[in-house]
Amino acid sequence: MHPISRRFATLRERGEGALVVFVTAGDPGLGELCSILECLQEAGADLLEVGVPFSDPIADGPTIQASSQRALDRGVTPQAVLETLSRVRLAVPVVLMGYYNTVLRRGLDVFAGSAANAGVSGTIISDLTPEESGEWVAASEAAGLANVFLAAPTSTDARLDTVCAHSTGFVYAVSRTGVTGVGNGVPQEVGEMVARIRARTETPVCVGFGISEPEQVRRVCASADGAVVGSWLVELLAARWEGGRGAGAVSEAVAALKAATRRF
Repeated sequence: MHPISRRFATLRERGEGALVVFVTAGDPGLGELCSILECLQEAGADLLEVGVPFSDPIADGPTIQASSQRALDRGVTPQAVLETLSRVRLAVPVVLMGYYNTVLRRGLDVFAGSAANAGVSGTIISDLTPEESGEWVAASEAAGLANVFLAAPTSTDARLDTVCAHSTGFVYAVSRTGVTGVGNGVPQEVGEMVARIRARTETPVCVGFGISEPEQVRRVCASADGAVVGSWLVELLAARWEGGRGAGAVSEAVAALKAATRRF
């Protein structure tokens, strides 16, 4: 069984949803990435999304855009991110999140193989549509990587069919239109969107965008298989990590989010 599928199966047995958390590699500095991922795992995170810094992250809001730029200003490269990931041993899956130009510049087969060798279990290529993903899907599947595609509230039935047909690992359900960011909350209609996706696939469904509080995680996990927390955590790390001195505060906050995934 694929590591991501195995994780979701374990969580179902426990009566828990997945807490999926996002960090930008290199913000704080790349030398902090391993200890940050270990801290998040120990606090209860079930899947770790690692963002590869990119100069034009069009799917992301100002928080992650700024984080990505800070990492680029520090000289962080995709190769350096993969080399860093190869040095950390984690018990939970790592999903690499980024943009297709990064993959193309390296070469599809080379990038997929390098990611797998670094311990990555899957990818989210934010600007790659499932209709245009054939070559990447073939390369990544050959390397053992899962492919996660995004479904939006505005997705037609035909688009959802396509997203679900191409997604492995999980389907990323975007809770609202627009870009990532904290403070906009989770729409009441998110359960309806999850139901539309579930009608098309047995692949787990995780909801992201605008999730930052335990109550929001609890509401999402009442219908979905997991909740994705991104911008809130990026802000927290930037404000509190300080070379690991704020690890306790980060751990406590993430543990509270994880507690909200429990269904019984």
